[in-house]
Amino acid sequence: MKISEKMNAAIAAGKTFFSFEFFPPRTDEGVENLFDRMENMVAYGPTFCDITWGAGGSTADLTLEIAKRMQNQACTETMMHLTCTNMPKEKLDEAMFVIKSHGLQNILALRGDPPKGQETFTAVKGGFSCALDLIKYIREKHGDYFGIGIAGYPEAHPDVISEDPEQMEKAYWSDIEYLKKKVDAGGEFIVTQLFYDVDKFIKFVADCKKVGITVPIVPGIMPLMTYGGFKRMTGFCKTYVPQEILDTLEPIKDNEQAVKNYGIHLGTEMCKKLLAAGTPGLHMYTLNLDGASVSILKNLGLISSHSLPRSLPWRPSANIYRFPKEGVRPIFWANRRHSYLSRTAHWETFPAGRWASCLRGKGGAMAPPDEALMSRPLSSDKRREKALAAWGSTVSSMEDVKAVFAKFLKGEIKQLPWSDLDKLQSESADILSPLLDVNNKGFLTINSQPRVNGLPSTDTKVGWGPEGGFVYQKSYMEFFCPPDALDALLAAVKSQPSIAYQVVNAAGDYKSNIEEDAVIAATWGVFPGKEIVQPTIVDKASFMVWKDEAFDLWTTAWAGLYEQGSSSYQLLTEIRDTHYLVSLLDNNYIDSDLFKVVCVAVKKGGCTIM
Repeated sequence: MKISEKMNAAIAAGKTFFSFEFFPPRTDEGVENLFDRMENMVAYGPTFCDITWGAGGSTADLTLEIAKRMQNQACTETMMHLTCTNMPKEKLDEAMFVIKSHGLQNILALRGDPPKGQETFTAVKGGFSCALDLIKYIREKHGDYFGIGIAGYPEAHPDVISEDPEQMEKAYWSDIEYLKKKVDAGGEFIVTQLFYDVDKFIKFVADCKKVGITVPIVPGIMPLMTYGGFKRMTGFCKTYVPQEILDTLEPIKDNEQAVKNYGIHLGTEMCKKLLAAGTPGLHMYTLNLDGASVSILKNLGLISSHSLPRSLPWRPSANIYRFPKEGVRPIFWANRRHSYLSRTAHWETFPAGRWASCLRGKGGAMAPPDEALMSRPLSSDKRREKALAAWGSTVSSMEDVKAVFAKFLKGEIKQLPWSDLDKLQSESADILSPLLDVNNKGFLTINSQPRVNGLPSTDTKVGWGPEGGFVYQKSYMEFFCPPDALDALLAAVKSQPSIAYQVVNAAGDYKSNIEEDAVIAATWGVFPGKEIVQPTIVDKASFMVWKDEAFDLWTTAWAGLYEQGSSSYQLLTEIRDTHYLVSLLDNNYIDSDLFKVVCVAVKKGGCTIM
């Protein structure tokens, strides 16, 4: 979706929007750390996130790769910076083809900095000399497909900033006239250079309106994080800094925490003044860190850790080929979103109101997940170290394995092979005690949700969808069951006709009371003026695809940490080969107690689970 459309919709609804900017890290480990941080930041619901191109076009390939992942894995509307630096038309055409094919639709068109080693900008042969030419070429080649953002400079472009007041005034107005040409050529919104004098931004917006610029103008906010970084950036950009700020910084410049605290305070006060003046949104220059930007937005009341916006129970993809067409997913990948997106990336169509049986028909079969998603904890030495720290340098017994699952449930460790998340989803907090009880009895839980009977769609834990609606969901639990407990478990489950069950082992031995082509709603919502929305389901075909992945993770993501043949490796492999994957959905969403059924099963069966 075009960012300009989202901005204009927010403005029309009187809602303040915000966005985050990131830059390409220098190492593979840095990229992975960025995405870990981005996952948490995207949950706050930014209108978009963007990724810079890098000085002198130095990160072009990495920027493209990160932009694809932001759009299709982090599932946030993504804007990719694109500059004229070292970009002949052929290379630009190639970049346009790549991002278009991966569902990206938004570009920030810039002239860019001079190539590395040069002091002044020079267009390459067959390239572009300014952002205006770049915008015109994109529109000529791709029409209205791309949403194009452009840069604005409240104090004029650094190249023309002068100490001569008369020259500066001419340069300032010349810059605004040029900005108007970029808008007329196809620029749909403006994101500004950083500034620390709010009055200069307010005057800039008013002056833009004088020349007929009517598109949204979004201030670029760079929180002050370190004294040295602040001085370097303001010096490079020739940014005016009010004396009051300099005077406050001087006595605390060597106190890193004091500078950070002041930076958050300053950013908050600047943004309050901007919003009071009618600014529609804020663009946060994060420098790939979440602390300051998130703190400022929390201080402004724009985000809350306790109430994260959800249009659906799962995070919708931002890829234009999936959104808004996709409306339902199997529950099995609730905690493995990246894998699900990878499996279904090449589907021709996506389910909207209902899930078709027989693995989606025209959508096609689910493809195997990307190998990197299966062995992610092993993808770098740092990740391997983190995984070993979380799961143990050795795993000697079933008690050690149970302890890992319990620690994840309690938030004592932040990773588990069966989850992309670093903690339980918020709604599971209400069932933490029974989940721990189930795990202590040897049933290793990997997915769950509590029953919900008509809570408001605005509920801070389970709510989703537009205001004025009500949400429902059936109690669900998925776990690995020891072989000696299976008979007792099945006996207990079969005594409760409301429970739909599926049981399978790694070899494919399957038991269930679900009909072959049945599709059962696990979650649904009722909203004003809409049909009932059914975004999460349970079925056999999807479960049988999921079971291969669920069992493989025992070895690809966990046992693979240890030397093959070691006692740890053998124990985890034995669990994979002997345990059963169990999926339980209780259709009694009024007053069921699914967890009690599971726990009682052990006692009745007389099992001792070690």
